[in-house]
Amino acid sequence: MSPRVSPPVVLAVSTACAVLLGPLSTTVYADGGSSGNSTFSNGSSATSPTGGGHNQSSGTKGTKGKSKPKKKPKGKSKPAPTSDPGTYAGKLVLTDRDVSTKPTAAPVTPYEMPFPCGEVWTGTTRSSHSPSTRSVDFNRADDFGDPVLAAAGGVVTTAVTGKNRPSYGQFVVIEHGNDESTLYAHLDSLTVTVGETVTVGTQIGTLGNTGNSSGAHLHFEERKASSVVDSWFHAARYVFGTAQASQNCEVVAVPDIPLAGNIVGGKKAELVVYRRTGKPSFRIQRDGKRTKVIKFGSSSDQPLLGDWNGNGRVSPAVRNPTTKTFSLKNKRAVTKVKFGGRKDLAISGDWDGDGIWEVGVRRAGSGVFKLRAADGSVTKVRLGRASDIPVTGDWDGDGITDLGFYDGETATFTLRLVEGESAEAFQQVQLGEPGDLPVAADWDANGVTDLAVWDPNTATYKLRLAPSPTMAKAKVAKTRFGQGR
Repeated sequence: MSPRVSPPVVLAVSTACAVLLGPLSTTVYADGGSSGNSTFSNGSSATSPTGGGHNQSSGTKGTKGKSKPKKKPKGKSKPAPTSDPGTYAGKLVLTDRDVSTKPTAAPVTPYEMPFPCGEVWTGTTRSSHSPSTRSVDFNRADDFGDPVLAAAGGVVTTAVTGKNRPSYGQFVVIEHGNDESTLYAHLDSLTVTVGETVTVGTQIGTLGNTGNSSGAHLHFEERKASSVVDSWFHAARYVFGTAQASQNCEVVAVPDIPLAGNIVGGKKAELVVYRRTGKPSFRIQRDGKRTKVIKFGSSSDQPLLGDWNGNGRVSPAVRNPTTKTFSLKNKRAVTKVKFGGRKDLAISGDWDGDGIWEVGVRRAGSGVFKLRAADGSVTKVRLGRASDIPVTGDWDGDGITDLGFYDGETATFTLRLVEGESAEAFQQVQLGEPGDLPVAADWDANGVTDLAVWDPNTATYKLRLAPSPTMAKAKVAKTRFGQGR
């Protein structure tokens, strides 16, 4: 296979660190509300509800306490919401009569409803719905805490946590390719993290009442570039106000996140998974012994490993994308480092070869690696596409961590090696099947990082055994560890 990647460019060195054919007539329910701004995944400014713009009907559980009675406004008051979940009283607006809401083109992405197979949900909107009347508010009776699923496969580019956050509250954005994406807002909990590859039906969180929401519901958007477009499910345009059964029948359990490293001692790296369900924890495979469990982090954190004190062993760490903060665990001590942006994926490595690892990030939108040094300076390197998964390791055994990425569509690693002070070389290694996740660690204790992949369906590691990760001939050993889908 010919190389797909053009040579990356070192952008800067020592930069200061601060840390997605139905009826044309669609019913829209009018209701009051104001709008504010929220940063969308692609960097554009997307308006989202603030104030009372997301008032939901009664009958759902999990709302935030009892609201204080409001003073009766002067003049005519707006009709109160009906008792049917997910509907609003008010003047009907038909999209074929409203120039601003003429039907948009069918999406390329094959979307399904963001709920488990067979569940019946009603979606509504209103004339003041922000950021667009095409945004859908989904409800059904007693819906608080219900599972929310990915409407299509893609890469998680935003996963914002914090139940007191305004506007969208806790929300997730998934990029699906073809400049199409979906947004899921007001979640009570998140079960995915930035940089994660998901398939249709993967649970991404639970329905909630966070942010600018006065009742439990799911605010859902299908987007084309920075614009909200009509929602399509199972190849048909959704009609507001209709109760529809989900055909999202490929429900996928939340899998573990694969890692590896010399965490308990010895010469060879151990297999590790980060389990986000229940009390999140790092689980380490040990030959002939019980799995070692280290509880640390939260379900939406990005897990990583690193030798934070230079003792030759790696220790757990997590990064909270919302606060942009790394928490590095070293026995009982935890060191906090704020670095990167909300859309960045955490990485780690020994960037200068001094034996002590530092943190870094990679931004999916631009493909830029940002490597933070101990003094706070930053080196930037552009490498790979938005959908590629970053990989780090010492590919040549010189003690300095190198960069690379894994193309999940072609199951191909691209490894970057630096020769001298500026010369670069690139090697491609094919391993695994499309959809596998990359792992890198030293399986044979020779001081050179080896490659591996993990099948999220079967929880099976495929370890590539060779003196060098770039050697054409290599043995592949299979071992099962962790929980698959």
